[in-house]
Amino acid sequence: MDIVLAVILLAETLNQISHRAVGSPLVMDHRSICRKTRRLIGKQAEICRKEPEIVQEVIKGAKLGTGECQFQFKERRWNCSTADKFFGRILMQDRGRGNDWWRNLQDIRETAFVYAVTSAGVTFAVTQSCSMGELLQCGCDYQMKGESPDGSWEWGGCGDDIDFGYTKSREFMDAQTRHRSDIRTLLTLHNNEAGRLAVKNFMRTECKCHGLSGSCAVKTCWKKMPIFREVGVRLKERFNGAFQVMGSNNGKHLIPVGDTIKAPTAEDLVYTNESPNFCKRNRKTGSQGTKGRACNATSMGIGGCDLLCCGRGYKERQVVVEENCKCRFHWCCVVKCSKCTAVKTVHECL
Repeated sequence: MDIVLAVILLAETLNQISHRAVGSPLVMDHRSICRKTRRLIGKQAEICRKEPEIVQEVIKGAKLGTGECQFQFKERRWNCSTADKFFGRILMQDRGRGNDWWRNLQDIRETAFVYAVTSAGVTFAVTQSCSMGELLQCGCDYQMKGESPDGSWEWGGCGDDIDFGYTKSREFMDAQTRHRSDIRTLLTLHNNEAGRLAVKNFMRTECKCHGLSGSCAVKTCWKKMPIFREVGVRLKERFNGAFQVMGSNNGKHLIPVGDTIKAPTAEDLVYTNESPNFCKRNRKTGSQGTKGRACNATSMGIGGCDLLCCGRGYKERQVVVEENCKCRFHWCCVVKCSKCTAVKTVHECL
């Protein structure tokens, strides 16, 4: 099984278990991911054996990436759902002769986003654990020293060690494909790297003032990762502008389809095959279809009933929902609300 698929499906399983067992401690077992991935060799096997705590962060990162994927695609026909094992169809490797549809499926732009956001999630989770002191191998990044050019602030505080998170994500996520030379490997490596760079290349400077009565006599600053929602938005923009590519004659490079198209940068997402329309349920393509999906009857956008329902129409029904109401602030510092019921109209694809 492909390492990204194994990591994501295990993370989703753990997530479902945690929802069913509220109040119970959720233990993320690194041994599960190592067992689920066949032919684990090289750097991945070494990390599983020597650094199991890193594998736990890999799982957390995959869970983070899956959640962000579902948020970014919640209004699209393919909504990044991991239910009923359909998600695996989007990521599965070729299963042998006579199954060429597997080859086409893995090279679509949805796959590119999943690989990128998963790689970004792993980078983020490992780096964050370093800053929180949860890993013995790393900690805060104190490499930035000195003052700003105008002398108004100086480097200090606990900076995020993005280099460590980037390295561990690259070692684990890229390990099984790094020494291959087929076009799918080039796609996977490129999209994995695009995900990592969506975190690493957009570090922000965070500052804090020190002084009497809130003055800013001394101002220290450090480097922090971007909020992961910003990473997801950035990768979604890359998804919308993804480059269709093909392999070069020597099979070692990706080149854009079309003579007038510029070459993709390291931050761009790439794919080779057009996506299916995801309108109907199809186990082969990983499509759950859009039947029964909630849609917006007044929107002309991608989440509107016209587009989401693929022209099949939609039905309207009334549902009773429970909402917070009559909320009041009580000193100090609690907001208490009553529960009210309301009747809402929902629209669902036929």
